[in-house]
Order: sequence, then C-alpha cells, then structure tokens
Amino acid sequence: MSRQPVIVGVADHPLNRGRLEPGGTPLSAQARVAHAALAEAGLSLGDVDGLFTAGAWGIPGPGQCPTMTLSEYLGIAPRVSDSSNIGGASFESHVASAYRAIEQGDCDVALITYGSTQKSDRSRSLAGRAPILTMQFEGVWGMPMPVGGYALAATRHMHQYGTTREHLAEIAVATRKWAALNPQATRREPLSIEDVLDSPAISDPLHLLDCCLVTDGAGAVVLTTEDHARAQGVSPIYVRGYGESQTHWTIASMPDLTTPPSAASGRRALEMAGVSPSDIDVAELYDSFTITVLLTLEAIGFCGPGEGGAFVSNQRTAPGGQFALNTNGGGLSYAHPGMYGIFLLTEAVRQLRGECGDRQVNGARTALVNGTGGTLSSASTCVLSNY
Repeated sequence: MSRQPVIVGVADHPLNRGRLEPGGTPLSAQARVAHAALAEAGLSLGDVDGLFTAGAWGIPGPGQCPTMTLSEYLGIAPRVSDSSNIGGASFESHVASAYRAIEQGDCDVALITYGSTQKSDRSRSLAGRAPILTMQFEGVWGMPMPVGGYALAATRHMHQYGTTREHLAEIAVATRKWAALNPQATRREPLSIEDVLDSPAISDPLHLLDCCLVTDGAGAVVLTTEDHARAQGVSPIYVRGYGESQTHWTIASMPDLTTPPSAASGRRALEMAGVSPSDIDVAELYDSFTITVLLTLEAIGFCGPGEGGAFVSNQRTAPGGQFALNTNGGGLSYAHPGMYGIFLLTEAVRQLRGECGDRQVNGARTALVNGTGGTLSSASTCVLSNY
C-alpha cells in the first residue's frame, strides 16, 4: 500500500469578537476542532495514533507537557507525539514531522492542534520575555518585545532599501479587504492607508494597525495516507515540499535584519516540491506584523531584496489583485491567538479545496504556507497542492 501522506481534514474554532464561541479552555477548544477536523476526514479520535501540538497556553504545569496533557484529555494513547515549539512556525514544522512519521509507518493518522485563550485571559503584554539566559542581554533595556525586534528590522529595511510606512500600510489594508470577505474574521470594517498611518505608535516605525490582533483561537489539521483518504472518499491535499530554518533567538543575534530564516526554509520547500515562486497560486504568510510579510515575500523569492515595497503597492495583494496573499484576513484581521501558524494551513487547504466562498481564489492548485516564530527567529515552509 502507498504511504503517501496527505492532509484530509482541517478545522478552526468560531470566535466572537476575538473570544472563543461558546467559550471554554485551550483543552476544550482543541477537542472541538480535533473532532471537527477528524469528522471532515471520516475519522474519529480512536483512529489517531500520532499527536502533534505546541504552546504553553499561558497555564503553569500543563503547558510544560502539552502532548501528554492533551492526549489524556482526549482519551487517546498516540504511538508518536511531538510538542516541539519554534513559535508560530511550529505547525508547519509539525506537518513535516507528521509527513515523515506516516511515510515511515510510525503512525497512520496524525492530528496537529493548537489552542489559546490569550485574549480571554488578558495574557498578552509588551512586558515580553524575562531577562534571563540569552535574553538577559536585551530584556534589561526595556525594549517592548516582540514588537521592538520587528521594529528594528523594519527600520533597517527602510534605511537600506527606502521602504516606507505607506508600503507597510498597503499590506494591512489589503489583508483587511480579504477579511471583509470572511464572515469568521474578527476585524472586517473598512481600513485605509491613512487609518494605518494615523493609528497609535507602538514601536517606531510600527503603529497599532501594523500589528497583529490579540485573540483566542484553536485549530486542527489531520494527515493520513493517500490510500486511507481514498478509502474514506476524501479528496486529499498533498504536501509537496517542506523546509525549516532557525537562526537566532535574540534580535541582536539575527545575522541580517532584512533576511529572515524563511529564505532557507522556503528554498528547501520549493526545491523539494519542484516548483518556483511563480508557480504558487495562493500564499499564506505569517503576518505578526506588516514587516513580517514584506520580509518573507523577499526571502522566499516572490520579489527581490528591497523590492517588497514596490511589490505590495497599489493593493497588489488585495482581492482582485495580481497576488493572492493571506486570503482569510491573516493575523492582522482574522485572528492571532499567540501563535498563528496553524491557521495558515487551514486556509491554504480550504483554498485548494475550493471552499472559501467570496474569497475563493479561482483555479487555485498550489499554495505556499510560511510560519514565522520568535522575533524573525524561526521559519517553516510547506508547499501544498490539490494534485
């Protein structure tokens, strides 16, 4: 039998003004999306023998051993588990780990989940990371984290290439236009470039509307073998390529403030898939901040170094534009529950299955998903297709 791993189910949790609807905990939210994603694939929790999750959830104790806590809560005993955490890039990395585990026969059905109640818990702040270990050399100076590190990268890009705040605002406005087409998005009201430029400063040159939302959320992705998918009558989504890279933790140790690790992870994923950036129909790129998107576009090769500002100008990435980007509204307007990477995957799969209604990208066959973690510290890239 074929051991070709494929994605067969995805789910995310309904939100009401950025909070879980109808409420609950990170565990109960993950249980809901797990059931929904498995049901989409014609499977149940009893079929799951591989479990992948990440995140401390802001809860002492359970956050230290998330796969053990979650498997106990779900009532399963997986043969394979992985709670590796590289920030928002964790879930694209988990897709790669699940792919290898299925391909090698270590498991047959892999469940990837994430859940957070950071908005309900009011657990997000600019206090950032404790000034210990390697962070001791940065944290003591009071730079707001992680936004301060991204602001440094934006400042460097502006100095080196002439990028402007208007260029960054183009990204926020285009993403909001996608969100307006998504009934599940947290922020759907109209947004202009002037609105972004006039919003309160957070860490110069980044303003409030350059920054992701703070919401609750939960998501799930299910993988199994192609044969199993066909037997269940499910149309599979293929993982054609993947790559991972990490270069630093503290922003002072970033090798080049204008080149994130997605340059390496994207190259590996595209090479494995045997495609080039011009072959990609839909791009789902982590948008913790507007500068994250611009740097990732350049790093993966959708445009050259320093060309990101021109690339996104004139609403090129908005609905109806030449480049379909962050089609559910992204972390800037859809949701951002601490780590956003799993929602990049759910949206890419839905686009490739043609399920996105008013925001559907016509003829979408190949999607690139790129998660970013830490302070431009880690990246994990997946290339997906429906053929």
